[in-house]
Amino acid sequence: MATAIFDVKAIFFWSGIHSVKVTKEKATENRAALVKAAGRLFRERGIDGVGVAEISKQAGLTHGALYAQFPSKEALAAEAFASALRPGLEKMTAKRAGRSATVTDFIDDYLSLEHRDNLAAGCPMSASASEIARQDKMVGERFSEGFEQFVTLIESGLGDSAVKADRRQRALAIMAAMIGGVAASRAVAKADAKLSNQILRAVRQIVAELGGEEVPGAHGRTRAARKRASQ
Repeated sequence: MATAIFDVKAIFFWSGIHSVKVTKEKATENRAALVKAAGRLFRERGIDGVGVAEISKQAGLTHGALYAQFPSKEALAAEAFASALRPGLEKMTAKRAGRSATVTDFIDDYLSLEHRDNLAAGCPMSASASEIARQDKMVGERFSEGFEQFVTLIESGLGDSAVKADRRQRALAIMAAMIGGVAASRAVAKADAKLSNQILRAVRQIVAELGGEEVPGAHGRTRAARKRASQ
């Protein structure tokens, strides 16, 4: 009898070790799945419009798996926001046809119809800007960090002909105008497609003027964008 009890305990002991091992091996994968699912859902329907149950289901996991990775929905939102920013930041610094990306490339991408119409995979700043102030501080911190990163890249792409303080001001205005412009364009797109396109064109023109001659081709690309949006 003693032997039987020992054997049963041993089974549970080794089973427990195996379970812990599997959990550790899956932890990174589970976390990535949760962050990806949350990022898409938050951008599509807003942070307050999605619950942890739906995020878990979308990631193919349980509530328990979510809370094993994140202490709260706010913590998940903060990481999902930061993760969703990375593709845009990487795109701004990636090579394009053997050349470095320019500020104009970023402007073209950000103020495009494709970006406006692809809410779930677009920039989380334009998707969530209006609700960030109502979220936990850590979510606001991720927004602030992301905004500063984009502004720094824009500033560095404006060239050296202007004084540093002026480049900083213009970079801040460019980023703020693009976030607000895309958000406004999306807000009216279903009710008034023509107005939505006009907003994008107007913001593009203003941004081109802010960039000045140091954003090569911005005005020419503005005309091309007008033609695309009017079609």
